[in-house]
Amino acid sequence: MSNAASGLPVGRGLLYLIITGAAWGTAGAAASLVFRASDMGAFGLSFWRCALGLALLSAGRLLRPRVRPGEAVPVPVPVRRRMVRAVVTGIGLAVFQTAYFAAVASTGLAVATVVTLGAGPVLIALGARLLLGERLGAGGVVAVAGAPAGLAVLTLGGSAATVRPAGVLLALVSASGYGAMTLLTRWWGRDGDSDASGTTVGAFAVTTLCLLPFALHEGLLPHTAHPALLLGLLLYVAAVPTALAYALYFAGAAVVRSATVSVIMLLEPVTATVLAVVLLGERLTVTTVAGTLLLLGAVVGLAVGEARGAGRPEPVPV
Repeated sequence: MSNAASGLPVGRGLLYLIITGAAWGTAGAAASLVFRASDMGAFGLSFWRCALGLALLSAGRLLRPRVRPGEAVPVPVPVRRRMVRAVVTGIGLAVFQTAYFAAVASTGLAVATVVTLGAGPVLIALGARLLLGERLGAGGVVAVAGAPAGLAVLTLGGSAATVRPAGVLLALVSASGYGAMTLLTRWWGRDGDSDASGTTVGAFAVTTLCLLPFALHEGLLPHTAHPALLLGLLLYVAAVPTALAYALYFAGAAVVRSATVSVIMLLEPVTATVLAVVLLGERLTVTTVAGTLLLLGAVVGLAVGEARGAGRPEPVPV
């Protein structure tokens, strides 16, 4: 089964998203190690992540054949439309990852990731109702009601050393950027935009330019006693959870339902939470666990509602 607009089989799109979710889950842990090894800030890390990731994506785009054997010919998209999509996606990407790194620095990896990826599906469900005409259904109502409860417990139930409201707010900003990026990618994929590689490169070019002045103000070159470790971490962040993961994400999100994308992305908080406990020594309090369960329960409710309505034809965007 494949998407008519893009030609990418849905099954392959799901595999791409599974790899993306697991790869994204390692980005926060790498960011925490970067913050520990240097005085680099969130803007500086986001800039280098995008700049190096853009270099890798551009090199890969130049080396790969334009059309592989058996692959559908990309649907041509007007230059002006491609530019608009690159700018909008790039801004959403800048908000998503910079606010996320800032949230990690403020409130820790596990909480920042759970809030970002837990609130994202709810925002996506609401956006899909407004932009794509998708009905929330019973599961969607449960999700919209349950997510704020989980966020309240997560924010108010933990100690100041575990959960910081400012960090949670930054994570919600990140979730907003993530939701906008997912909805627009799905919208454009249904509208015939099949050049996922071009979209990714364009978005990263815009994001890099957006982040440059902030990174310069914050400090582009960090001070560190472990330059080799810092360089290795930056290269890893640029290669795996950036160049590889985002190329797969934009391809998969164009052909898979938005709610399904959100559920698969829960692999990120699972991966990140395990890394936070095993590698970074973070501890989860009872209230944090309770808030996490409420938040993830809201996402499950959303997934159930979307699954029941999956058989109905989707409206065509106008």
